[in-house]
Amino acid sequence: MWSVLLDNSSQLFAFLLSFLIIAILWIKHNQVFNNLRTYDASITWLNTFWMLGIVFFPWPAAMYGSLTTDQFAQSHGVGLFYWWTLAAISGLGWMIARHSWSNPHLLERCVVDFHHKPVNKASQRGFGFFIYFLSIGIISEFAPQLVPYLSLGIIPLNFLLKREKHKISA
Repeated sequence: MWSVLLDNSSQLFAFLLSFLIIAILWIKHNQVFNNLRTYDASITWLNTFWMLGIVFFPWPAAMYGSLTTDQFAQSHGVGLFYWWTLAAISGLGWMIARHSWSNPHLLERCVVDFHHKPVNKASQRGFGFFIYFLSIGIISEFAPQLVPYLSLGIIPLNFLLKREKHKISA
Protein backbone atom coordinates (compact mmCIF):
# COMPACT_ATOMS: atom_id res chain seq x y z
CA MET A 1 0.00 0.00 0.00
CA TRP A 2 2.80 2.44 0.86
CA SER A 3 4.45 1.95 -2.51
CA VAL A 4 1.15 2.73 -4.29
CA LEU A 5 0.79 5.91 -2.23
CA LEU A 6 4.39 6.94 -2.87
CA ASP A 7 4.18 6.16 -6.59
CA ASN A 8 1.08 8.34 -6.84
CA SER A 9 2.09 11.03 -4.37
CA SER A 10 1.66 13.90 -6.84
CA GLN A 11 -1.88 12.79 -7.65
CA LEU A 12 -2.63 12.37 -3.95
CA PHE A 13 -1.24 15.83 -3.18
CA ALA A 14 -3.28 17.40 -6.02
CA PHE A 15 -6.41 15.60 -4.81
CA LEU A 16 -5.97 16.67 -1.17
CA LEU A 17 -5.10 20.24 -2.11
CA SER A 18 -8.08 20.42 -4.48
CA PHE A 19 -10.38 19.00 -1.81
CA LEU A 20 -9.16 21.59 0.71
CA ILE A 21 -9.62 24.43 -1.75
CA ILE A 22 -13.09 23.29 -2.83
CA ALA A 23 -14.10 22.85 0.83
CA ILE A 24 -13.06 26.45 1.56
CA LEU A 25 -14.90 27.70 -1.54
CA TRP A 26 -18.06 25.77 -0.57
CA ILE A 27 -17.94 27.13 2.98
CA LYS A 28 -17.62 30.70 1.71
CA HIS A 29 -20.37 30.08 -0.86
CA ASN A 30 -22.64 28.78 1.90
CA GLN A 31 -21.91 31.82 4.08
CA VAL A 32 -22.80 34.21 1.25
CA PHE A 33 -26.03 32.40 0.40
CA ASN A 34 -27.06 32.14 4.06
CA ASN A 35 -27.07 35.96 4.11
CA LEU A 36 -29.41 36.23 1.11
CA ARG A 37 -33.12 36.81 1.49
CA THR A 38 -33.72 36.53 -2.23
CA TYR A 39 -31.76 36.55 -5.48
CA ASP A 40 -31.84 38.17 -8.88
CA ALA A 41 -30.79 37.20 -12.41
CA SER A 42 -27.17 38.25 -11.79
CA ILE A 43 -26.89 36.02 -8.72
CA THR A 44 -28.50 33.16 -10.64
CA TRP A 45 -26.08 33.39 -13.57
CA LEU A 46 -22.99 34.01 -11.45
CA ASN A 47 -23.93 31.03 -9.26
CA THR A 48 -24.59 28.85 -12.32
CA PHE A 49 -21.10 29.58 -13.67
CA TRP A 50 -19.63 29.10 -10.16
CA MET A 51 -21.22 25.63 -9.98
CA LEU A 52 -19.97 24.86 -13.50
CA GLY A 53 -16.46 25.72 -12.31
CA ILE A 54 -16.77 23.42 -9.28
CA VAL A 55 -18.00 20.53 -11.45
CA PHE A 56 -15.33 21.24 -14.11
CA PHE A 57 -12.45 21.54 -11.62
CA PRO A 58 -11.69 17.78 -11.24
CA TRP A 59 -10.54 17.66 -14.88
CA PRO A 60 -7.65 20.17 -14.56
CA ALA A 61 -6.93 18.73 -11.09
CA ALA A 62 -6.56 15.23 -12.59
CA MET A 63 -4.25 16.53 -15.34
CA TYR A 64 -2.17 18.50 -12.88
CA GLY A 65 -1.98 15.64 -10.39
CA SER A 66 -0.88 13.14 -13.02
CA LEU A 67 2.36 15.04 -13.67
CA THR A 68 5.51 13.62 -12.18
CA THR A 69 8.16 15.89 -10.68
CA ASP A 70 10.18 15.60 -13.89
CA GLN A 71 7.19 16.53 -16.06
CA PHE A 72 6.39 19.82 -14.28
CA ALA A 73 9.05 21.75 -16.23
CA GLN A 74 7.70 20.52 -19.59
CA SER A 75 4.00 20.76 -18.67
CA HIS A 76 3.43 24.11 -20.33
CA GLY A 77 -0.07 25.29 -19.60
CA VAL A 78 -1.28 22.53 -17.26
CA GLY A 79 -0.42 24.43 -14.05
CA LEU A 80 -1.77 27.64 -15.54
CA PHE A 81 -5.01 25.85 -16.48
CA TYR A 82 -5.36 24.36 -12.98
CA TRP A 83 -4.68 27.58 -11.05
CA TRP A 84 -6.64 29.82 -13.38
CA THR A 85 -9.65 27.49 -13.11
CA LEU A 86 -9.40 28.00 -9.34
CA ALA A 87 -9.06 31.75 -9.91
CA ALA A 88 -12.21 31.75 -12.05
CA ILE A 89 -14.19 29.85 -9.40
CA SER A 90 -12.91 32.13 -6.65
CA GLY A 91 -13.52 35.23 -8.76
CA LEU A 92 -17.11 34.19 -9.44
CA GLY A 93 -17.71 33.64 -5.73
CA TRP A 94 -16.24 37.06 -5.02
CA MET A 95 -18.53 38.60 -7.66
CA ILE A 96 -21.58 36.92 -6.07
CA ALA A 97 -20.65 38.36 -2.68
CA ARG A 98 -19.94 41.83 -4.12
CA HIS A 99 -23.21 41.85 -6.04
CA SER A 100 -25.23 40.80 -3.02
CA TRP A 101 -23.62 43.50 -0.82
CA SER A 102 -24.14 46.09 -3.56
CA ASN A 103 -27.84 45.24 -3.56
CA PRO A 104 -28.92 45.26 0.11
CA HIS A 105 -32.52 44.37 -0.85
CA LEU A 106 -31.19 40.86 -1.62
CA LEU A 107 -29.81 40.43 1.90
CA GLU A 108 -31.56 39.42 5.08
CA ARG A 109 -32.51 42.55 7.00
CA CYS A 110 -30.61 41.44 10.12
CA VAL A 111 -27.43 41.08 8.03
CA VAL A 112 -27.73 44.61 6.66
CA ASP A 113 -28.46 46.04 10.12
CA PHE A 114 -25.59 44.12 11.71
CA HIS A 115 -22.80 44.92 9.23
CA HIS A 116 -23.73 48.50 8.31
CA LYS A 117 -20.96 48.71 5.68
CA PRO A 118 -21.28 46.87 2.35
CA VAL A 119 -17.51 46.71 1.77
CA ASN A 120 -15.70 44.73 4.43
CA LYS A 121 -12.83 42.29 4.81
CA ALA A 122 -14.92 39.57 3.19
CA SER A 123 -14.71 41.39 -0.14
CA GLN A 124 -10.94 41.69 0.25
CA ARG A 125 -10.75 37.98 1.04
CA GLY A 126 -12.43 36.85 -2.17
CA PHE A 127 -10.36 39.20 -4.26
CA GLY A 128 -7.21 38.12 -2.39
CA PHE A 129 -7.76 34.46 -3.25
CA PHE A 130 -8.56 35.37 -6.86
CA ILE A 131 -5.26 37.27 -7.23
CA TYR A 132 -3.31 34.57 -5.35
CA PHE A 133 -4.57 31.81 -7.67
CA LEU A 134 -3.84 33.92 -10.77
CA SER A 135 -0.31 34.53 -9.48
CA ILE A 136 0.38 30.87 -8.75
CA GLY A 137 -0.81 30.05 -12.27
CA ILE A 138 1.73 32.43 -13.78
CA ILE A 139 4.50 31.20 -11.47
CA SER A 140 3.68 27.60 -12.44
CA GLU A 141 4.77 28.42 -15.98
CA PHE A 142 8.14 29.87 -15.02
CA ALA A 143 9.08 28.23 -11.71
CA PRO A 144 6.94 25.10 -11.31
CA GLN A 145 9.17 23.78 -8.52
CA LEU A 146 7.88 26.60 -6.26
CA VAL A 147 4.20 25.79 -6.73
CA PRO A 148 3.85 23.09 -4.04
CA TYR A 149 5.21 25.55 -1.48
CA LEU A 150 3.14 28.47 -2.77
CA SER A 151 0.00 26.34 -2.81
CA LEU A 152 0.36 25.86 0.94
CA GLY A 153 0.17 29.64 1.18
CA ILE A 154 -3.60 29.41 0.99
CA ILE A 155 -3.60 28.37 4.65
CA PRO A 156 -1.96 31.54 6.03
CA LEU A 157 -3.81 33.61 3.41
CA ASN A 158 -7.07 32.18 4.71
CA PHE A 159 -6.22 33.32 8.26
CA LEU A 160 -4.78 36.65 7.13
CA LEU A 161 -7.90 37.59 5.21
CA LYS A 162 -10.36 36.00 7.62
CA ARG A 163 -13.33 38.19 8.38
CA GLU A 164 -13.33 39.72 11.81
CA LYS A 165 -15.93 38.41 14.22
CA HIS A 166 -18.19 41.14 15.52
CA LYS A 167 -19.78 41.01 18.94
CA ILE A 168 -23.51 41.49 18.95
CA SER A 169 -24.59 43.48 21.95
CA ALA A 170 -27.86 42.46 23.51
